[in-house]
Amino acid sequence: MEGAQEGVYLKTTLDNGLRILTTAMPHTRSVGLAFFVGVGSRYEADAQAGASHFIEHMVFKGTEKRPSAREIATAIEGIGGVFNASTSHEITAYWAKVAAPHRSVAIDVLVDMLRHARFDPVEIEKERRVIIEEINLTLDTPDQLVYLLIDELSWPGHPLGRDVAGTRESVSALDRQALLEYIRQYYVPGNVVISLAGQVEHQAVVDELAHLLDGWHDGERKSFLPAVDNQTSPRLRVYYKDTEQAQLCLSVPGLRRLHPDRFVLRLLNTILGEGMSSRLFLEIRERLGLAYSVSSYINTFEDVGTVGAYAGVDPARIQQAIRAILSEWDRLRREPVTQEELDKAREYLKGRLLLQMEDTFSVAAWFGQQELMSPEEVLTVDQVVAELDKVTVNDIQRLAQQLFVGSKLNLAVVGPFENEEAFGDSLSWL
Repeated sequence: MEGAQEGVYLKTTLDNGLRILTTAMPHTRSVGLAFFVGVGSRYEADAQAGASHFIEHMVFKGTEKRPSAREIATAIEGIGGVFNASTSHEITAYWAKVAAPHRSVAIDVLVDMLRHARFDPVEIEKERRVIIEEINLTLDTPDQLVYLLIDELSWPGHPLGRDVAGTRESVSALDRQALLEYIRQYYVPGNVVISLAGQVEHQAVVDELAHLLDGWHDGERKSFLPAVDNQTSPRLRVYYKDTEQAQLCLSVPGLRRLHPDRFVLRLLNTILGEGMSSRLFLEIRERLGLAYSVSSYINTFEDVGTVGAYAGVDPARIQQAIRAILSEWDRLRREPVTQEELDKAREYLKGRLLLQMEDTFSVAAWFGQQELMSPEEVLTVDQVVAELDKVTVNDIQRLAQQLFVGSKLNLAVVGPFENEEAFGDSLSWL
């Protein structure tokens, strides 16, 4: 095995390819730890849709050492810790945060879950019903559903355009053998990063994990289906739902994760729709009174991304809201932002980053996710701050002109609308 100091963290790669990262934060009394697996819903074929998420649920349902979900939960909660997991399009994460003296317990529990989950057939059937109810909840929740619809428009027929949880049909068809085969393909040490931060001593953590994971052999994983931006005209989806409020999402193609302009995009998005001093908030909510909730967002993946805006509005005023959002997009194309506005957004982002890095789990996640997804470019917070400081008002306008193109526009609407015809004109505003 090899060990190396890299920035503010230490990294060791075991002989089987597993990467272990530790970041010492001796002033803290906790340890945050996370196991990042390089797999998510975009790796799934249609028949496997929801497999990554299903597996994430099942590892909490019992191991040989801790046969029930209750025993797993008690192992962490009984020492005052917290733990959870999440599945995205490209990463599955399992994490815990515990008081420093209980670090070894948390490591043992997470290793046990990931390597020795039972996948009991009875528990699989129970959890299948739970996941289907989770899917039903999303479909019944308009402000969640509209995000699914905009993704479908952005990547039609592609795994990135699907719900991470899969569909009711695909989840109903997944069996124990399919889930175990999926684990065999992707849960291999070369596809996993374990990251800890807090009161940790690097070599002790490495020795502990090497012992617990002895015999875990690497393998070859399949890659995902690349996404291609071939959009040449606006796309629209209107989903009828008898609601008091209409939900809308607008989006255009964005940037891949390591695009050179990604720091420009972070600042552009902050100016546009992050916080109560952003342009969308001040215009849509404060000046026009059209929405209680309005924001902008970005998604970045290995090869593609999106830039979008969301609002929940009175159905009678949805056209006005759409035009107002598009007007703000167009304003960014036509007029440079002021230096004062850029500086404010820069300090907002820098402040949020610095506050985030006081938490042990956030630090573990910061380095662990980067090491997994972009090991060739793992940045410290100071390096990110330096990149943000380089961005100019001309960079913001240049990127806005590149991104906000009318032929690339997508609009998803959920609300009491019988047809799409009334929204056709809205797509010509950009």
